[in-house]
Amino acid sequence: MTIQVGDTLPSINLTTMTSEGPKPVSLTELSAGKKVVLFAVPGAFTPTCSVQHLPGFLEKNSELKDKGVDIVACISVNDPFVMQAWGEDRKVGDDLLMLSDGNGEFTAAIGLEMDGSGFGLGTRSQRYAMVIDDGVVSILNVESGPGLDVSSAETILAQL
Repeated sequence: MTIQVGDTLPSINLTTMTSEGPKPVSLTELSAGKKVVLFAVPGAFTPTCSVQHLPGFLEKNSELKDKGVDIVACISVNDPFVMQAWGEDRKVGDDLLMLSDGNGEFTAAIGLEMDGSGFGLGTRSQRYAMVIDDGVVSILNVESGPGLDVSSAETILAQL
């Protein structure tokens, strides 16, 4: 079943890279008492993800923060080393939290998997953006097909 507005996030750890190496991250703990924008991409370094989706959230980061967002995070079914390399390549610095759902457990738990095997990607995440208020989904925009429309930074900004 797909996660819906009003649902609480599942308690599944993701991973981020730190100077000490990979570190588990609980979205439940991360979003406690905070407003988090979480956007998902099918794959790091892929065209739409690298040229439009991630850069849009990077460019609109300060505007999102001005609207009360505490954390902007990008998630992908890639390993944490790839997410770190992609973040460095895109120069995200501390503006975006790069999260790995390496085994796709979080993606499966929220029902937003995508079959990318036709492109050699295997099971990935659908492209989406959600706003999480204190662990509860308050906005959820899932793309219905390829491309970037409802999950863009501009769309989320307009909804806040």
